[in-house]
Amino acid sequence: MSDQEKIQQIRLDAAAIVRELAEEAKLDRHKLLVIGGSTSEIAGKHIGTAGTLDVAEALVEGIREVQAEYGFRLAFQCCEHLNRALVMERDTLDHYNYNEVAAVPIPKAGGSMATYAYQTFVHPCLAEQIEAHAGIDFGETLIGMHLKRIAVPYRPAIRFVGEARVNAARTRPPLIGGERAVYTPMVHADR
Repeated sequence: MSDQEKIQQIRLDAAAIVRELAEEAKLDRHKLLVIGGSTSEIAGKHIGTAGTLDVAEALVEGIREVQAEYGFRLAFQCCEHLNRALVMERDTLDHYNYNEVAAVPIPKAGGSMATYAYQTFVHPCLAEQIEAHAGIDFGETLIGMHLKRIAVPYRPAIRFVGEARVNAARTRPPLIGGERAVYTPMVHADR
């Protein structure tokens, strides 16, 4: 497979995974999806050693293709050099009232994926932390800290993008009340 074919496959696989999770997690314009990704791992290298903007572009644009269909909001996790801050559009930061932090991701401090997202958002900014409704991790970058309680693991049909293993999660509200509690709405015949 040529390098260009590999890049195209990354975009296709990313879109397929996001579409599958969007259906499972019922993502819509009221929901936030967090993405963690190591372009180094996708390229078959050790995390943080070989990131590229062409892999980042394929990944992010595949994700955005599905976002355009479903309307959910996006946040892209930076690497640990920026304390795992999250790149998002300013209207998303304002909508959720997240705390903004001051930094501009670059490939060696933030990561290639976060850098590409920041460079291509209309009004980019960074949030310190978030509580997303679902998340996808391309390359085991550890996104769990950015998910709402309660995280439910989800294993997409496509388990690798490039050479990077893919994990995902959706969230649900905590179940409270014990054995007497009812968790699904009841339909009453008398109404």
